[in-house]
Amino acid sequence: MNEPDRRKIGSVEYHVADAQYFKKRGLKRYAGVWSLWALGVGAVISGDFFGWNFGLAAGGFGGLAIATVIIAIMYVGMCYSIAEMSPALPHTGGAYSFGRTALGPWGGFVTGLAENMEYVLTPAVIVVGIGGYMGTIFNELFGVHIPMPVWWAVAYTLFVGLNIIGVEATFKFSLVITFLALGILAVFWIGAIPHFSWEMALNVPPEEGGSRFLPFGWMGVAKALPFAIWFYLAIEQLPLAAEESHDPKRDMPRGLLWGILTLIVASVLTLLLNAGIAPGAAEVGTSDNPLFLAFQTIFGEGIGASLLALIAVAGLIASFHTIIYAYGRNIYSLSRAGYFPQWLSVTHATRKTPHVALIAGAVVGYLVALMIEFGDEFFGDVPVGAVLLNMAVFGAVIAYVMQMISFVRLRNRFPDIERPFVSPLGKAGAIIAGLIAAVTLVFLFLNPEYQVGVYGCALWFAAGLAYFGFIGRKRLVYSPEEEFAVKHLGNSLKNTQDKA
Repeated sequence: MNEPDRRKIGSVEYHVADAQYFKKRGLKRYAGVWSLWALGVGAVISGDFFGWNFGLAAGGFGGLAIATVIIAIMYVGMCYSIAEMSPALPHTGGAYSFGRTALGPWGGFVTGLAENMEYVLTPAVIVVGIGGYMGTIFNELFGVHIPMPVWWAVAYTLFVGLNIIGVEATFKFSLVITFLALGILAVFWIGAIPHFSWEMALNVPPEEGGSRFLPFGWMGVAKALPFAIWFYLAIEQLPLAAEESHDPKRDMPRGLLWGILTLIVASVLTLLLNAGIAPGAAEVGTSDNPLFLAFQTIFGEGIGASLLALIAVAGLIASFHTIIYAYGRNIYSLSRAGYFPQWLSVTHATRKTPHVALIAGAVVGYLVALMIEFGDEFFGDVPVGAVLLNMAVFGAVIAYVMQMISFVRLRNRFPDIERPFVSPLGKAGAIIAGLIAAVTLVFLFLNPEYQVGVYGCALWFAAGLAYFGFIGRKRLVYSPEEEFAVKHLGNSLKNTQDKA
């Protein structure tokens, strides 16, 4: 690398890449507002099929219901804030680019690394749910038992492959599968209403001092917070599609806000109706396929319920497919800018998809799931999906705190940046969302069953910071995110000096 190609700014060093570097890392614009809505809702919709239900075991119906209200407030504040930041900084980096502009290279890396952990681990959670549904269905219909890791490998292979094929295929499939998943949930909601019973919703045995509504007291609310997040986690991935959207300044806020409204309605109906029909909240709270239990109650056991459950896997597939997209773009943007090794950001020569990043993220997620599946010695006899869920939430809430700090910082530091959409909740909405995320991060360490996984994520995070401190910060590239941040920082300093 020639000396003229290098620049040192503060504690980091940049390589000014040539046109060929970015030619090998090109993306293709395709998405409109409905594609973005489907990407956001599809990424989250599996939360109504699997994962949320472990919150019933942690907090009972009342604990999870209160936790869901708190988390919904957090996501509304966060989505309005991101809806303002994303069209103002329309880069594939998404959360990383917000943190980079507002808080500098270290802030950008911390935000991007946390989001990377969230998006690599979330498909691992979902693939465990896919394996649980498919294993049960095949056993019911054909009497065939296929090991869970085989289902995981098949799912990763199919949907990483679909994401590599091209962005058109990715967004078209996301739209179709998201509508199908919502249709399946609608069938469940309508069918469950005649079977609903408060006796079923409140059948989690209370501890001493607890009530039927709050069987584990207010501590149950705290322990249920990570599982309530599962109703909404990953809606914030939409800014990662900025460079593949036709008009991100117009469509990104619409996709985010319509998406969170859809998800709030779905979460209320799913929590109430899935917990409130036989076999009840106590059994639903420990199941790898809670919707299958509901279909058995509504339609009876047998082929009909099994076939409906097979169709219900569409909800898990919708999220699995779209979050694979998200971690691919997250790894791509961080490596294109040099925060991760640069070879990870190379895109397919003709399809213009980040195939290397997609494959790398799948390998890591699959290996982590295997480690927990066969690591009873370390993780104990707890559901693999629940362990992975808490690990993914660890990364998510750190990313949320950093993004809300970035929002406030951008408002204060760069008031003159063009903002096509302005959050009506302002800095207050971002601060409330950030505080709820920070409290949830603390509560993640309260449940001893999941502490090993959370501590593992903390070590992962520490290793990433060490890599950046010793290596990554000396290998940065003037990507669009970096150029935007450096340029606006210079303008901000100039304006400050002029005023002085």
